[in-house]
Amino acid sequence: MSAEDRQQARVQGLVFDEFAPGDLHVSKARTLTEADIVAFAGLSGDFNPLHTDEVYAAASPFRGRIAHGLLVQSVASGLANQTLVFDGTTAAVLEMLIRYRAPARAGDTVRIELRVREKESDPGPRRGWVRFSIEVKNQRDEVVSDGEWLILMHRTRPGERRGRRGEGASG
Repeated sequence: MSAEDRQQARVQGLVFDEFAPGDLHVSKARTLTEADIVAFAGLSGDFNPLHTDEVYAAASPFRGRIAHGLLVQSVASGLANQTLVFDGTTAAVLEMLIRYRAPARAGDTVRIELRVREKESDPGPRRGWVRFSIEVKNQRDEVVSDGEWLILMHRTRPGERRGRRGEGASG
């Protein structure tokens, strides 16, 4: 088996033409931990007391420490990739719109729901973009955050070839 064949065999993601408006992809769940919040504060440099100081946060409208919104989005990105929908077939993330709806805390278990909203075959015959709506939900099925992702997707998997007029042809 050639290196190209091995790479193609490993790619499990969907290509542009395999997405249809309305398709829903749901991830597995992941529990946010105290260690996640502390590590993200150190990595990002965001030591806002809402995330790092229990006494301060207890007196806030949140009544306790909350996870960074961008930590939740980072976890959402990882969960999306663990669905294997994007495995080896994403060209680029072009845009992320994020709305924060409710706090997430250490001990919350989150999952994502990605729904295909629309597709556009631009920028050309090798790629097209897909717009997804995304919801991050906690263990109580409450929406923690939502928004949209615009992702540029390949039309073929590595090693596949396209026909002259864009029709898929394995080669």
